[in-house]
Order: sequence, then C-alpha cells, then structure tokens
Amino acid sequence: MPAAEPVNLKEKVRRLPDKPGVYLMKDRLGRIIYVGKAKSLKKRVSSYFQRGRARTISQPKIRALIEMIADLDTIEVKSEPEALLLEGKLIKQWRPRYNTDFTDDKRFLLVRVDLGEELPRFRLTRIKKDDRSRYFGPFAHSGLLRRTLAQMRRQFGILLGDASPKKLPDGTWQLYDDIREELYGAVNLLSAEVYRARVEAACEFLEGKSREWLETLRTEMAAAAQKQEFEKAAELRDVVFALEETLRKTRRFERHDHTRPAGVADALRELQHALHLAAPPHAIECFDISHISGTFVVASMVRFTDGRPDKDHYRRFQIKSFIGNDDFRAMEEVVGRRYRRLAGEHKPFPDLVVIDGGRGQIGAALKAFVGLDAMPPPLIGLAKEHETIVFPDERAPLNLPLTHPGLQFLQRLRDEAHRFANTYNADLRSKKIRESVLDEFPGLGPVRRAALLAHFGSIEKLRAATAGQIAEVPGFGGKLAAELHAFFIG
Repeated sequence: MPAAEPVNLKEKVRRLPDKPGVYLMKDRLGRIIYVGKAKSLKKRVSSYFQRGRARTISQPKIRALIEMIADLDTIEVKSEPEALLLEGKLIKQWRPRYNTDFTDDKRFLLVRVDLGEELPRFRLTRIKKDDRSRYFGPFAHSGLLRRTLAQMRRQFGILLGDASPKKLPDGTWQLYDDIREELYGAVNLLSAEVYRARVEAACEFLEGKSREWLETLRTEMAAAAQKQEFEKAAELRDVVFALEETLRKTRRFERHDHTRPAGVADALRELQHALHLAAPPHAIECFDISHISGTFVVASMVRFTDGRPDKDHYRRFQIKSFIGNDDFRAMEEVVGRRYRRLAGEHKPFPDLVVIDGGRGQIGAALKAFVGLDAMPPPLIGLAKEHETIVFPDERAPLNLPLTHPGLQFLQRLRDEAHRFANTYNADLRSKKIRESVLDEFPGLGPVRRAALLAHFGSIEKLRAATAGQIAEVPGFGGKLAAELHAFFIG
C-alpha cells in the first residue's frame, strides 16, 4: 500500500475535529514551540490562521509565534478538564518557548488547609505558596471537587471557606448555626483539639489513605439497588463517583486514556479480566424487561460505547409475540428482534451483552441467538439479589466484591436500562389512560375507536379536531362526528 502524501498545514487545519483537545505548534525544525488547549480544536486552531491575523495582534510575542508556525499536531480528548490536564503535562514535558503561563499548577484548583489557624478550614485556591498550609491537588474537575468537599463537610464535620464559627466564653467553638447543625448532623460544640482530629481524618481521605467511607457508601448503594430503590442508588452512585474522581487526582495522565473519562477505562479493563474477555469491551448492550402485573410489558436496550451512554443507539420494544407475563419469552423476543436486525443490516454485534436477570433470562437470550443461527457475543446475566454474574455455559456464577470497578460499571449499565424501560412503561400507561376516555362515549366500538386513533394519531389531536374533520374518518357520519366533538368540548 503506497504511503500517504504529506498533508500541508492548511489541509491539517481544515480537517481538525470540532472537539476538545490539545494542539502542539511546531517550527520548521519540528520543535514544539507552543502547547494550547481548546474546547473546539477546529475553531481554536483556525483562529491562528485567519487572513491578516498576525498583523492585527498587538502583542509582539503572539505575532512572532504565528509567524513561526510551520506544522502542528493535535491530541483529541473527551472533555475540557482532560484537555487542561494534558496541556499542563505536555508543557512541563516539552517546555515550549512561547508558554510562560504554566510554570506551575496555578490554573488547576487546589485544596488549601491553613494549619496555622486555630480552626483550619478547607479552601479552594489556584496558587500554591510556600507557607504553613497543606495543599491537595491539582484537581481538573472543579464541579466534582466542590461536591466532594460538601460531602466531606457532612461526613467529617469540617469547615469550608464560607464558614463563620463562633468562639464561646468557655473556650469551645460553635462550628455552624442551628440550621446547618441540623443539615450536617455533626457534633457542633467542640474544642479546637477535637476539631483538629476531624481535619486530620479529612486530610487522610484526600490523600487516599482512608477508604472506609467509600466502602460504606458502595455498600449502601448496592443495598438500595437490591431493594429496587433506584433513585437512592443513583444518588449514592453520583456521590461515590465524585469522591472517586477526586481521589484519582494523582493518576498519571497517559496518552491512551485520552478518549475515555477518568476511571472508566480502568473499570473496563477490570471487567475484561473478570470475564476473561479478549479485550476491554468497546460496545456493551444491556436488556431489561418492565411490566405492571403482566400488563404493559415492554423492554429496553441501552448501549454504552467506551463506557459512556450511547443514547442514539438506545432501543425500546413492545412485546408482540404473546399477551401476559412471561419475562423469559419477552427476553427471547426482544433479543431476537435486536440482533436479527443487526445481522440483516450487516452491522457488528456488540463486544458484550448484559441481561438483567439470572439463569432463566440468560437462557432465553441464548435461545434467541440459536433461533437466529448466529454465534452470540460474550453474554452474561446480572442477577439483582446478590449482584451475581451468571454465564450461559458451564461456568460457575461469579460474585465480585461490591467495590469492584467492573461490577460497579455493570450496575450503572443495568440501572440505566431499568430506568429507560420504566420510562417507556410509564409512557404507555399514560397513553392508555388518555385513550380510555373514548370508552366513555356510548356507541363507539373497537373498530371506530381504532380508526379515530389511526387517523389523528393521538387523543390530543382528536380533542382539537372539528366536527367536519372527525366526519372524514371512515365509519363516521356528520351526526356521530358532531356528537363526539360536543363530547370532547364538554
């Protein structure tokens, strides 16, 4: 295969993606002279090459930079925080001559604890000074960091930068006002010595030395999911995610991780090892069945790509092959419909299929592939009772620790499928309730009712129709149409 011809600078700029990333400007000798980050690589880098840009810029340094650019490289990432982290790493690595704003980590958020204070507080700063304070960081995800500090205030009873503690005549301190005391649930009247013990515990947590709190939260999350308290489980999941991402601040920023959010790549690798997959699963699809006492039986399929929800590929199904409550038959039907379509469109199967359920559900899914005469991709079930992973072959069920990143990822995937299925179920029930108003109109049988819904598409459009428009429906004369119109307008 012949080598590709070199692409000139203008062509490189034209082909840049409208995505976050880092760009490296080079001179004629191939030396990196500037590293920058961008929310949109295409827009940011293009701005350097606008006609006459160098002549209109007042700063001589920037004019010189633009005139020296002979080539460029880009590294695409998933988010601005990742771009910020990578920019700092590369500037420190290459020390480009036109980068002077990144000699330290001042653009990242740090947590500062002034140990010289009688009651040290946890404050945010961007500048690290040589003083008596302890610093933690840098942190790229400012929102997650602030959420973490708020949770730490509840857990450890510490003071943040906005606190106004009051010293009492006996020398003790009142940390919070009455309202915050009820909110945080920590002992509010204490000595400075007792408070410093809290500070030390919180500092150890930021250093990653204390994991008991995280373990407790993960256990509570798993228990909530087992009880099908999915809103509570999702809230705890978000808290755990914020804490984990904050504690992961010191993880090396490796180039091959740029395409995935921090932590997800690790979870996928752990899942690969636990399930003995050939590689970390790139595309994962998860199925769930939802019904109310055997009625409104629906199913959902959600797809995660590189660990992220891929909502363009979400699918939902109404059960067509039978009426009643049979989770196994429902699972067989929807799995068969999904992969029959993929096979017919010559599209690849996912790297992993996850079924919400145990042996029965996964057996039904396997039966669907047999019916398609197709080799199934790696297939597992996730049974809610003990978060047990089951296999379609002779392998014994697998119970991973609740702290296992791969299991936690599967739980997030399963919870999303459950949410999507329940939402669809609720939509159908609401639609049925709206349509049942036609039952109250005398003399309207199933044929005419179906004709109305087929013609107008919804009860809402039927309500807004005139008598003349209703009369256009097959089976409706002027008199019946007028009576139905009068029925709706009251």
